[in-house]
Amino acid sequence: MSQTVAVPQGLPMERDAGPFNPPSEITRLRGARPVSPMAFPDGHQGWLVTGYEAVRQLMADTRFSSRGDIGVMHVPFETPGMPAATEPSPPMPGLFIAMDPPDHTRLRRKLIGAFTVKRMKQLEEQIIDITERQLEELAHLTPPVDLVKAFALPVPSLVICEMLGVPYADRETFQVNSAKFLEREVSLEDKMGALGALMTYLSELVTSKRATPSEDILSDLAGHDDLTIEELTGAAFLLLLAGHETTANMLGLGTFALLENPDQRAELRANPELLPDAVEELLRYLSIGDIFYRYATEDIELGGETIGKGSTVVVSLLAANHDPQRFDNPDALDIHRKARGHLSFGHGVHQCLGQQLARIEMRAGFGGLLRRFPTLQLAIPAGDVKLRTDMNIYGVHELPVTWTETAP
Repeated sequence: MSQTVAVPQGLPMERDAGPFNPPSEITRLRGARPVSPMAFPDGHQGWLVTGYEAVRQLMADTRFSSRGDIGVMHVPFETPGMPAATEPSPPMPGLFIAMDPPDHTRLRRKLIGAFTVKRMKQLEEQIIDITERQLEELAHLTPPVDLVKAFALPVPSLVICEMLGVPYADRETFQVNSAKFLEREVSLEDKMGALGALMTYLSELVTSKRATPSEDILSDLAGHDDLTIEELTGAAFLLLLAGHETTANMLGLGTFALLENPDQRAELRANPELLPDAVEELLRYLSIGDIFYRYATEDIELGGETIGKGSTVVVSLLAANHDPQRFDNPDALDIHRKARGHLSFGHGVHQCLGQQLARIEMRAGFGGLLRRFPTLQLAIPAGDVKLRTDMNIYGVHELPVTWTETAP
């Protein structure tokens, strides 16, 4: 059963098994050694975790830390101009994704109220309304059209602006800067410039929310006097980035996947009641937020291996979600699959806070597209679609589509 594989030198990243499957080297590694040593570009000897059970176990174990300030978190790919990490780097204030309990708990608790199922239900009508207006605009364009620019990006941007109380007129600023910040090949100088511009903008915004609050999440947060402006700015940065980049890429890449699986798409269009299961399956199948890092705070046994204290551990959610030990025929898109055990929203204390919001947006987005554009198809060969292999959140840069008729 087990086969010998060489220790990977850096993270295998080439999508050579198609746009939706893990790189073939990662798939081979998962079959042979789901918890595998990996040599990092800076010489660090760390680990890569690809098996479903091991990833789930690791993410539930708080001895694997998310903090960058207690040890050096090594990066498994080269970044231009980025000096090798030699000392810990403290997390940005308010950026609770890079914290452990109790700091993580304190900040996250203040946000939980904003993302309750009840509040999401109230928002659902607004989200459907935003989606329908965008579909109407799309229907008036002359194809071919880039679906990312005309639909997949505007919908979550409008929703997150509405929720956070960010003026939609400012979206260009944050979209350009957040894209620059998430790009892997961008120089450190450009990356820090984009981050600086975003933080300045958000700092001014939360300061004004504290002075004159309104009905939105940032105003709710700003009402907590024990949070500093720096913490509010960091939390706003995380919500803005996570709130539009992830869903935008799910809508773009998910539409690509449905267009590449016409039988599944036709069935979903004919049976809209399958949408909730289809959304879960698309989340599993695509796993756009793939790579996460942890730092071992002590020697830890995982999947029959001993991960030494001080090791950087790289986790692939895409590999875990395509693990045949957990999902039958995992490299196929199957809208009938009960995929709810997937790890696309993470697992453990860091499980995504906005997951219900994302589900509502995707049900509205995919459902609306299928209903309004029954003849939707790619306007270029599938092999020419520009994939975001250069970004920390996977997806498509553009999705040129065309159609011959629209439905009311």
